[in-house]
Amino acid sequence: MKYSNRITTSLALGAVVLALAACKSEPESVNLGTNDPMDSALANAAPVELPPMLKSSHSYRCKDNSLIFVDFMTDDKTANFKADKEGPVTVLKAPEAGQPFVSADGKTTVTSSGDGVTYNGQSCKTG
Repeated sequence: MKYSNRITTSLALGAVVLALAACKSEPESVNLGTNDPMDSALANAAPVELPPMLKSSHSYRCKDNSLIFVDFMTDDKTANFKADKEGPVTVLKAPEAGQPFVSADGKTTVTSSGDGVTYNGQSCKTG
């Protein structure tokens, strides 16, 4: 009985091996072509400018004893302003490096000078 089971198993295994040997041994190619439809559009696209990184972060005490918080960015034309430590961030932009930072609505202006800033005409020092 054991002997006939071994023969049956061996014959079945041999049939499976023969069936698999008849399969195509080359891998299936998934690449349907080398033409990228966006190739020319990507080659002619303008370079992408990354957003500026944080350069320095300072808190300032102003003449009226209020605190403001300004984060200066590496492009020297962008700053993030907060009138409260937990308040909303107002993005300030300068047309060129070294010029005053102004909010989009024009209500907030910060001018950097040495160890202080001028915030809407009020002098503020690092605190």
